Amino acid sequence: MTPLPENPPPRISEDDRDTAVQRLQDAYAQGHLSHEEMDARLHQALTAETPGELVVALSSLPEADAGTTATIAAASGRIRRRGAWRVPRMLKVESAFGKVHLDLSRAVIEHPVVDIELQLGSGGAKITVPRDAMVEVEALRTVWRDPLYKIGQRSGTGGPTIRISGSMEFGRLKIRHARR
Repeated sequence: MTPLPENPPPRISEDDRDTAVQRLQDAYAQGHLSHEEMDARLHQALTAETPGELVVALSSLPEADAGTTATIAAASGRIRRRGAWRVPRMLKVESAFGKVHLDLSRAVIEHPVVDIELQLGSGGAKITVPRDAMVEVEALRTVWRDPLYKIGQRSGTGGPTIRISGSMEFGRLKIRHARR
């Protein structure tokens, strides 16, 4: 019997696959793909098993809403995103009081680089990134405590680059790579 690998590659969900197919159909309808290229990329997307294989099917497509920036804001309370949510190219997170938890491990990330700008008063933030993501936090200004970043075993191997910037007053940013 063959032993299972210790860290199997992450699998994509049906939501991820459906999002990729919709993006390919939109690109075809807008004239960015020929009929033959559309067929080939649809086959890639429908047979993909890992996020990396899905990225190959979507490569060189024009970015969807590349110029837009999404903002999540709350005066107090908790800000939480998890599951299969679409991550914009630029995400601003603003909170005066409260905790922030962004889980990107199962999110649909269509951009090779994602910028997350944090503007937090008091309260901590936790960001879970995909296992193969590379993280940059040099542009983050903290007043109270430095970010806590646990580098994963497979970090920085072909996944998206997550750049975190902005400022945090009182609270700590915890960043970790997804386990599976």
